[in-house]
Amino acid sequence: MYQSPRRLCSALLLRDAPGLRRTLVPGPRRTLAPPVLGSRPKSPQLQAAAASGAARSRPRTVSSMGNGTSRLYSALAKTVNSSAAAQHPEYLVSADPEHLEPIDPKELLEECRAVLHTRPPRYQRDFVDLRTDCSSSHSPIRVMQWNILAQALGEGKDNFVQCPVEALKWEERKCLILEEILAYQPDILCLQEVDHYFDTFQPLLSRLGYQGTFFPKPWSPCLDVEHNNGPDGCALFFLQNRFKLISSTNIRLTAMTLKTNQVAIAQTLECKESGRQFCIAVTHLKARTGWERFRSAQGCDLLQNLQNITQGAKIPLIVCGDFNAEPTEEVYKHFASSSLNLNSAYKLLSPDGQSEPPYTTWKIRTSGECRHTLDYIWYSRHALSVTSALDLLTEEQIGPNRLPSFHYPSDHLSLVCDFSFNEEPHELF
Repeated sequence: MYQSPRRLCSALLLRDAPGLRRTLVPGPRRTLAPPVLGSRPKSPQLQAAAASGAARSRPRTVSSMGNGTSRLYSALAKTVNSSAAAQHPEYLVSADPEHLEPIDPKELLEECRAVLHTRPPRYQRDFVDLRTDCSSSHSPIRVMQWNILAQALGEGKDNFVQCPVEALKWEERKCLILEEILAYQPDILCLQEVDHYFDTFQPLLSRLGYQGTFFPKPWSPCLDVEHNNGPDGCALFFLQNRFKLISSTNIRLTAMTLKTNQVAIAQTLECKESGRQFCIAVTHLKARTGWERFRSAQGCDLLQNLQNITQGAKIPLIVCGDFNAEPTEEVYKHFASSSLNLNSAYKLLSPDGQSEPPYTTWKIRTSGECRHTLDYIWYSRHALSVTSALDLLTEEQIGPNRLPSFHYPSDHLSLVCDFSFNEEPHELF
């Protein structure tokens, strides 16, 4: 028999967090980011989130709980064993889930807060108004870009020497991730290093109205970690009540004609409100110093694929990703000078509109402290405008031990932008 969404969420939380079995009292713990400029119409499920102070009138996201396959989601959940994802093509797209009742995002948010009530408050980030005019008659499109840190890598490989082990435990870290998503309520969510797609993000986000696609790395480093949850990869979610899927392409990136371990997802969506189409893409390029030429080649391959998908830039484009490249690298310059006429959204936060933020990731490993700008949201400047962007955490907020921490679940900051379509020429007359 169907359980209420609240009971179901509680069951998930308690099942996967035996060490957290305490009275779930959703007391006041943290303040979410305030509502952002230019409110937009919400779907019925999501109106409750706004009432809870969940930051913005936008489609919502959910919390899935589970280190392994969930008994409650046995028809949906999938796990990947030690064999490579390439041997399992069924993992490249979401399974068609059975009909499940929608989840109230307000209750999910309360559940997350209850699990996290012993943690320090989540720092507040504000949206910066970047509108140059108010001419758009349609609701903006909120896009969230985030490398959420693969659980297997965070616990087993990345050596965050200043981060307490307890802060990396999935039982609570997943709730921090979900709370961040719920706070900003994106219409489109682009994630990297997702290794809990089938048992966490896809089941719950689908019940909040999102359609998801997951594309794992062929040779994910997560598979080298004992007790891993399968390969990590890129995931792309969009709200089905706002967009219609026109086409979807999974791209295994090449470099010097060789297929690589990095991937991308590109989808053409149609906005149901305006009828306008655009392409949204998510990617995660090769990491590490010494691989600059490799990343450059991957970027060129991705640009060529996007050139074909957008019919030579006829379809507006948004590209989200962890590029693992500073603005001084060739791959960044390729995107900045591409015939697709792309601009980097977060440059608009700088005084002159020409400089990237000083950092999007900040961590301390055994090799030392790493402070870099690696994450970007690119967009077609001829067709789209950025109306607002979420400011970054300050150095004081991040703290001396850097990221991740009890305050923040990933070593990368989330980037969130609101986009509006520029008026088409025929609309100006």
